[in-house]
This record gives sequence, C-alpha cells and structure tokens, in this order.
Amino acid sequence: MGNWVINNGLSSFILVVWMAINIFLFVWFYLFYDLGDQFFYTRHLLGSALAWARAPAAVLNFNCLLILLPVCRNLLSLIRGSLMCCGRTMRKQLDKNLSFHKLVAYTIALMTAVHVIAHLLNVEWYNNSRQGVYDELSTALSNLEDTETTTYLNPIRITDIDPQQIPSYLVFTTIAGLTGVIITLALILIITSSMEVIRRSYFEVFWYTHHLFIVFFAGLVFHGAGRIVRSQQTTDPPHNFTFCKDRIEDWGRIPECPVPQFAGGFPQTWMWVIGPMVLYLCERLLRFIRYMQRVTYRKIVMRPSKVLELQLVKSGFKMEVGQYVFLNCPAISQLEWHPFTMTSAPEEDFFSVHIRSAGDWTEKLINIVQQLPEGAQGPKMGVDGPFGTASEDVFAYEVSMLVGAGIGVTPFASILKSIWYKFKDSNPKLRTRKIYFYWLCRETHAFEWFADLLQVLEREMEERGMGNFLTYKLYLTGWDQSTADHVKVRFDEDTDAVTGLKQKTNYGRPIWDKEFEEVRKENPTSVVGTFLCGPLALAKVLEKKCAKYSDVDPRRTKFYFNKENF
Repeated sequence: MGNWVINNGLSSFILVVWMAINIFLFVWFYLFYDLGDQFFYTRHLLGSALAWARAPAAVLNFNCLLILLPVCRNLLSLIRGSLMCCGRTMRKQLDKNLSFHKLVAYTIALMTAVHVIAHLLNVEWYNNSRQGVYDELSTALSNLEDTETTTYLNPIRITDIDPQQIPSYLVFTTIAGLTGVIITLALILIITSSMEVIRRSYFEVFWYTHHLFIVFFAGLVFHGAGRIVRSQQTTDPPHNFTFCKDRIEDWGRIPECPVPQFAGGFPQTWMWVIGPMVLYLCERLLRFIRYMQRVTYRKIVMRPSKVLELQLVKSGFKMEVGQYVFLNCPAISQLEWHPFTMTSAPEEDFFSVHIRSAGDWTEKLINIVQQLPEGAQGPKMGVDGPFGTASEDVFAYEVSMLVGAGIGVTPFASILKSIWYKFKDSNPKLRTRKIYFYWLCRETHAFEWFADLLQVLEREMEERGMGNFLTYKLYLTGWDQSTADHVKVRFDEDTDAVTGLKQKTNYGRPIWDKEFEEVRKENPTSVVGTFLCGPLALAKVLEKKCAKYSDVDPRRTKFYFNKENF
C-alpha cells in the first residue's frame, strides 16, 4: 500500500475530492427539489422525476465547467512552469489531463442520460395532467392560465391538437426542448467518435465531430432560458398549500387561498461555464496567432521505415526536452492539428520532429514531401506550442529509466541529445548521474535513424571516462529468418549486426522484474524517474513494477512512473 501511495496517492486524493463534490451536488439538489415547499405542486404533477431531472443537471453544470480545462494546453504549460518550485508529484497530475478529461466526459454522458430520461417522463406526466387523466388537483394546476393575475405551472399550453403529438410538439417548439435535442445529439456524436477504434483508424472523424463541442456549449448556455421547471412564488396573502390543496374551489375566493403563482428558475448554467469558455477562447486565439507566425524548413530527411524528419525554424521559439508541438498543414487540411514530440535539443538553433506514416494525414504529408524537388521548401506548416510533458522532469531525478516503444523513442532523442550538449559544455547544473535507456522495436529498420545519435553518445561517454553514465538496451520484438541468419554470421563481431553499436541488440521483450531489480541494486538510495512513451499495455506493466520495487523507507530506492500523454 505504501508503494502504491508513492505513485498514486495524490491522484487518488484529487479523484476522491472530485467524486465527493459530484455526490454532494447530486444529493443536495435532489433533496432541494424533493423536499422544498416551493416545489410541492410541481412534485404533485411530476413525482420524483422532478428531483431525478434536476440533480443530474447540477452535476452536469459542475462537470461542464471542468471539461474544457484539461485541454487548455497553454494554461497547463503555464501552470507546469509555475509549479517548478513545487514537488514533482504535483506536476505529475498535469500529465493525466486527458485521462481526467475522459472521466469528466463519461460523467457528463451518464448524467445526461439520467436527465433526459427523467425529463421525458416529466413531459408525459405534464401532458397527462393537461388532459385531466389524473386527480382534480393536477387538472386544476394544469389549467392555470398565463395572464396578468395568474401564472401557469404546466408548460403545456396547447389543447387543440392530438394529445399524442403534444410531447413531440413541446420538445421541438420550446427553447428547452429544442436545445436539449441538439445538445444530446452533439454529445452522442462526440462520445461515439471518441472510441479508441475510431480515433486510431479514422482520426479525421474524431477530430471534426469533437468540434461539435461548440454546438454543445452554445445549446447549453440557452438551454435553461426555457424555464420549464417552475416553482411556487410568495404571494400576499401567502398561499398555504397544506391548507389549500384540498380546497381547489376556494382558490381566489377566500383570503387564505389566493390563486398560486408560479415562475421558472433563473438560468444558471451559463454562470458555470462562462469562465472556462473565455479561457478556451483565449487558448484558441493564442493558437491562431502562433499559426500565423512564419515557419521555415532547415532540412527535410526521409528516414528508413517511412519516418520523415522535419527540421524547422521559427522566430522566438524556445523549447525544453521532451516537449511536443501541434502541426497543421493547410495543403492537407485547414482544421486538423496533430501532436508530435520534438526530437531536437534545447541547445540547437532549430526544432525537429520525426513523423511516422500512421494514418491519412501523415501519409499525405510524406507523399507531398517526397514529390518536392531537391532543396525546395516544404508545404506551409503551422506550429502550435511547445507544450510540456512528463519528460521535462527527467533531469530532476538522480537516476532515470527511459522506455520507448517504436516511434515512442522521440522524446528520449531530445533528452539524449541535450545530455550530449550538457557534457560537451560541462554544464554544472546537470543533476542526473545515471540513465537507463530501453528501446523496443518490431523491425530492424526502425533502429537505423536513431543509431547515429547513440553512436555519438557512446563515443562521447568513453572519451570522458563516463561509460557508465548511459546504459542502453535495444530490444527487437519481431524478426524473420533472414535477420536471424544475418545475426548468426556476424555474431562474433565487436559491433552489433543490426545497429552497428557496441551494445548488442536483445531479441524478445525485456524481463522487467530483472531490469527493475538491477536498477534498485545499483542505486540503493536513489529516487528513480521511470519515463514511458509507448502503448497503454506497457504503461500498466511499468506502473505496477514501479510500485512493486519502491521502498517505503524514505532512505531507500523509490520509483516514480511518468507517461507521455497527447
């Protein structure tokens, strides 16, 4: 339990607080509408469905306030920078922004379902009351007119059409009903297109439907303006419902029972969401300004395994290790922005990205670049960023374990390059004294573009007598017979048959228990940062190992897990 708390304690505390606020809002507003005297007559028409409609609405307001904040990337980068003086555990929470965004979205979907079902029942009961299906009191309340001297309770005001068509008429002709339909349809499209299978295979579908959030929030702001749910107002003399509910014929005839007056509640949703909407508008404005800034190409290189390297230059651009940018190519799409981790070091006068062919957008970009004449500038490119990630903290640890899978090696390219520059300049601020680097790839060609950097680092460490500073292990997880035959022939050579490095390539997957045990043994009193850029399945494994091999004793080895999220 102590090991688990080291890596997950603060995250769990934040989730508990968030859940407690949700539960409090639900219970508070449920009891408010279920027990409040001003809703006695409303409850008589609708029953418990009134509270079941309004309680989820309160939870929806709170979560709609939160949903935009985790995707305000510039805001998160600003907060991350301001927290540099704080503990790494606090900064780690910012790396879970998309997980929290999804959790809030699921809550919105659940509460929307409850809210919609309850209101569908409410419309049916309003209609039945209007038709005189229920008791005398329900009929009397529904027949209250909307005049200068009386105000209505039942929002269904028409009686001259087929009763079965009235619910549909109410839904599609009132502000609350029409905006409710629009909001629900937008939410369904957003949620369904966000599923992993669609997001991975049809990113454009995910991207465009996600922008229906504009329709969602616009409908949300106006949704409450219909004031469908109405409550009893204070009159002079007061209408005592406990005395008057059984004396309908005396309403307006005796002082004790004036005709009850009703009014809809003041719309509140806009007050919850206006702040985040303004913040997000500023976010998009800043992105647009960055998009308009000129970007030039320093070099374009086509690497093996259909990996495109772009070296770009932009005035005033400053980065840190492991950060990422969003790229937009108007020649492909005016609206699509895709995240790419930068592979350059902060010490370089340009920034670079490595782009693997993994979808329509990347395939089109690679095709455009391949058709360019030699030495020509590439297509116009918009750049938004840089944005912070977990890898920024790599130099805050005495010991770091870097794990990359496939193209997931890109943030560590930036880190290893920066280390080379720091050694070259004899940077005294370098706190890190040991790095373990693991790279897992399915095919041999994937190693080629990165092997040059490792060879330079290998030479640099040996020349400075610091061969033990960097321990790297490359794992080939897929191979064919020709690869096996090639390795057999060159098995006795000093350099590896696949990469040309002195460190030989391993075949298969790492035995993580063995690796963590070795790191713990070599660093018995260190704080070890474990950084992953790779699939979720591997993240779960490494997170468990970090908890397993961390020691509760503050003087012993601790492993902190960090994962890249886009």
